[in-house]
Amino acid sequence: MTNYFKDKKITVMGLGLLGRGVGDVEFLAQNGADLIVTDLKTKKQLQVSLDRLKKFKKIKYVLGKHRLEDFKDRDMILKSAGVPLDSIYIKEAKKNKIPVEMSASLVAKLSDAKIIGITGTRGKSTVTQMIYEILKASKKKVFLGGNVRGIATLPLLESTKKGDYIVMELDSWQLQGFGEGNISPHIAVFTNLMRDHMNYYKGSMAKYFTDKANIYKYQKKGDYLIAGKEIARKIKDSPLLKPKKLPESWKLKVAGEHNRENASLAREVASKAGVSEKIIKKTLENFKSVEGRLEYMKAVRGVKIYNDNNATTPDATIMALRALGDTSKNIVLIMGGADKNLDMKPLLKEIEKYCKSVVLLSGTGTDKLKNLKFEYKKANNLKDGIMQALKDSKQGDIVLFSPAFASFGLFENEYDRNDQFIELVKKLK
Repeated sequence: MTNYFKDKKITVMGLGLLGRGVGDVEFLAQNGADLIVTDLKTKKQLQVSLDRLKKFKKIKYVLGKHRLEDFKDRDMILKSAGVPLDSIYIKEAKKNKIPVEMSASLVAKLSDAKIIGITGTRGKSTVTQMIYEILKASKKKVFLGGNVRGIATLPLLESTKKGDYIVMELDSWQLQGFGEGNISPHIAVFTNLMRDHMNYYKGSMAKYFTDKANIYKYQKKGDYLIAGKEIARKIKDSPLLKPKKLPESWKLKVAGEHNRENASLAREVASKAGVSEKIIKKTLENFKSVEGRLEYMKAVRGVKIYNDNNATTPDATIMALRALGDTSKNIVLIMGGADKNLDMKPLLKEIEKYCKSVVLLSGTGTDKLKNLKFEYKKANNLKDGIMQALKDSKQGDIVLFSPAFASFGLFENEYDRNDQFIELVKKLK
């Protein structure tokens, strides 16, 4: 497989700072590709990524901009997930009959390993990690890929072989690549579909669903689609498996009914992969929260602190409130951030049920909240927000960081927001 990229003229569109783009470029350079790397971020902004690649002297960088000329006379364009398919540069490549690929779908196309793909608005990260841990516990050769922080997917072409499994978390943008390539994973999991990314999809749930549906649209005979109960009703064009409810006797460490549903999806996948019920049960009962997803951090003076950073929609924060809250209004919620054009009214009603007070972080989304019927305070930054939340709470309460909005404004991205929260909480005594 390494020869596939040798001497190929490839333009990589989007290097980024999360490790995935860097790892892909590193892999391509090691395997002899002729590379142009272009990114709208500047050299200064990308310095961490560039430092990792400095041993490769032949890479040509075009930073702070894209140029149409870099999308002509090339053998392939590798685009990152955030680049829209209707970009003028992608249109230029297609006009010039240059294949446009994405790393996850390219690996699915070229690898002999079995691909397990997981998508959905909520729960995909947790289900991905649950499946990975179960397969690992069963001694199967298994790898993570797709939308997983710090893990590049292209290098899996070197490390996997027939009979191995690659478990991929796939967002709607990555699934555009599967749609373009007319491929779907061998085992597809579709957790749910809620309103999200409406700023990107211009308010159209139909367009959002169309991208997500690539997870199963091109499956072949012998493949499996496993769907959560809500989204299963929407899928009319493909046979699917509805997972059985998790037995009440299975006691999970992760909180919330939604996590029992996540576990039931993982159980069904593992069963189809030939894992015994005994191993599945033991692994799921020992499974701890994924970082930033309703993750218990620590108790400070009798107040439990939870990190739900990856709740970037109102639906996600509602789930967190229902998982942790009770009628005594035991939660102090830290929320707020950048607008995603989503309806906040259902969340505001749930806040009235479960929260004794709310700390609002600044952002374009927060600015749109009006006529709030609950007690709230505003914080200029995350540190102030945490201190205010602890001030408003007493022993037995919960401080829940569940933003319900995107991270842009106060933070570089959601990972920066997550890391800042973790560091600040670590310092609390």
